[in-house]
Amino acid sequence: MDPLSYPDHQQWMDKAIVLAAQAGAVGEVPVGAIVVGPAGNCIAEGENRREREGDPTAHAEILALRAASQVMHSWRLNDCTLYVTLEPCPMCAGAIIQARVGLLVYGASDPKTGAVRTVLNLPDSPCSFHKLNVIPGIQEPLCRQQLQSWFLQRRRQQKIQKLDPNA
Repeated sequence: MDPLSYPDHQQWMDKAIVLAAQAGAVGEVPVGAIVVGPAGNCIAEGENRREREGDPTAHAEILALRAASQVMHSWRLNDCTLYVTLEPCPMCAGAIIQARVGLLVYGASDPKTGAVRTVLNLPDSPCSFHKLNVIPGIQEPLCRQQLQSWFLQRRRQQKIQKLDPNA
């Protein structure tokens, strides 16, 4: 069976997309993440919270990994799967490697800061001591559209504010 067609991957990515939408609705870049534990259940969630928390490390992946570590009572998440709507950046890819996540599943590739396959490939580089299994492209069109729509709306709002600061 093609790993891209696994129904569970679609299901979990759908839940991450909902989290991303929640983040986008409050002004955060719409990225959502879910950690599925060894028993196949959701043990942690995260959505971007950088603006709300004033924290540059409050990416969806980091928050989900922190919560999962608390649930698992360990920083080692080697029997867990991380689902995230956008290919992780260098910081998040490093954290995923450090946590020894068993499987990373992501939606849209990130042509600007993707550090798993697109711009950098940290998991397969000499600096990585952990073999990270990766499945890219799950729900990719929906994840990409969610991000593109959010950024388009944000640019429109910024343009309106420039033209009419009272708007």
